[in-house]
Amino acid sequence: MARDPDDDALRWEGDDDPTLAPGWKAVGAPVPLEGTPEKATDDSSPTLDGDARAATSDGETAAAPQTGSVELVVLGILGGIYLLYTIGWFITALRTPAPGLGIVDDAMYTLGLWLAVLAPALWLGLAFWLSRGRRSRLLWLIGGALVLVPVPFVLGVTA
Repeated sequence: MARDPDDDALRWEGDDDPTLAPGWKAVGAPVPLEGTPEKATDDSSPTLDGDARAATSDGETAAAPQTGSVELVVLGILGGIYLLYTIGWFITALRTPAPGLGIVDDAMYTLGLWLAVLAPALWLGLAFWLSRGRRSRLLWLIGGALVLVPVPFVLGVTA
C-alpha cells in the first residue's frame, strides 16, 4: 500500500524513537527516575516525580497535595483583588492629608494610612502561611476581601 503524502504532515521523523520520552515505558507506566528513592507501591497508586514528593517527619516521602484548576483560578482572582485593594489604599494614603490636630495625632493618622496600604499584602501572606487546609485558606482570603475594602477610595472621599 502506498503512503499518502497528506499523512506525512501528521508525522515527524523520529516520532517512534524511544528516547523522546525518558522515564516512561511503552505501556504508559512511569519508570523511577535516576536519583529518586524507589519505594514499593501497589499498582493502584501513582508514582511521583521528585518535585511532587514531600518529606514527612519520619523520613519517608509522601505525596504533596496538588492544587486543582478551579482553586488556582479562585486564588488568582483573590490575589488580583488584593492587589487592587493595595493600589486603592496607596492612592488613598497619597491623597488624604493629615487632619492637622497635632504632631502626634498627624503621625498616628499617617502611620495608620500606610499600615492600611500594607494590610492586603500582609493578610494574603498570613492566609497562606497560617492556614491549615485549602478550605481554611479560601475562607480567610474571602473574609479578607470583604474586610479590607478601601472604603475611602470607593466612596471618593479622597477626591
